[in-house]
Amino acid sequence: MKLNIALLAGDGIGPEVIDQAVKVSDAVASKFGHELTWKPALTGAAAIDAVGEPYPDETHEICKSSDAVLFGAIGHPKFDNDPSAKVRPEQGLLKMRKALGLFANVRPTFTFPSLLDKSPLKKERIEGTDLVFLRELTGGIYFGEKGRREEGETAYDNCVYTREEVQRLAKKGFELAMTRGKKLCCVDKANVLETSRLWRETVQAMEKDYPEVEVSYEFVDAVAMRLVQWPNSYDVLITENLFGDILTDEASVISGSMGLMPSASLGSDIGLFEPIHGSYPQAAGKNIANPMATVLSAAMMFENFGLHAEGKAIREVVNKALNEGMVTEDLADGGKSYGTSEVGDWLASNI
Repeated sequence: MKLNIALLAGDGIGPEVIDQAVKVSDAVASKFGHELTWKPALTGAAAIDAVGEPYPDETHEICKSSDAVLFGAIGHPKFDNDPSAKVRPEQGLLKMRKALGLFANVRPTFTFPSLLDKSPLKKERIEGTDLVFLRELTGGIYFGEKGRREEGETAYDNCVYTREEVQRLAKKGFELAMTRGKKLCCVDKANVLETSRLWRETVQAMEKDYPEVEVSYEFVDAVAMRLVQWPNSYDVLITENLFGDILTDEASVISGSMGLMPSASLGSDIGLFEPIHGSYPQAAGKNIANPMATVLSAAMMFENFGLHAEGKAIREVVNKALNEGMVTEDLADGGKSYGTSEVGDWLASNI
């Protein structure tokens, strides 16, 4: 298979972890007889510095003409610490999601047997956890009308959803549940929010089309609690943009490190694959960032093309690295650790 992949390294540790994912992807492509063409493009703070825009038109054209996007991270403290900044790196991410139609964020949370003791939760609570969040990505409060009134003393952010937006996300949730444990949880706040009542009634109307799927409906605050009590009771969860943003970060620490969890953002045409961690600017350029999440995001990319053996090869080599202690300092527990590039080289050579 010949694949053109847009490569958006972004900011902070993004370029370092992306480099390792490229090494591993190239090794897999060589092993299985594929041809990958990488198409680098600017985004985030790096793009603002270069052209004044976090998601330039040129970057969009590269993404749109590619088969997939492999993405690092965006964000920089100089924007975080300036509330008056008119242009921000995160605006590029929102613009990219909207422009590419990436409405479904797929965020798996699973555990690694060799790392169970590194989780902040008790081993017996997290063992066997294997859940997936589908977060709606292009609607809700992040994209609603926002502004200030009364001379800046009052601020507002509107949360708006259409039935069609809920249906297309829920459809992906039902379909994913059919390939897994056939359990689907709709996460909302229907006792308070009108948008959540729309979510709930829309999903309820779709149940008849998927009779094998056991559907539950839970309030977001209850799910936040249960994620740290019994995370292994969940299979597939669907939710709106803001709730999903918060809950998926909560779930990410179950594995023991945010540096281990991959994600995908999918639409009807193209997929974007990225680690869930941020740009971690404090570690940028120090060769200490954990590249595993980005490498596993590449595994999701291959699997999205139907190349499951290739994805499995990446997952297996990551597990081998964890078992043999080929890890960066965040997982070393005071023992021997390796640099970002060393881990990437090891993974690629062991493919």
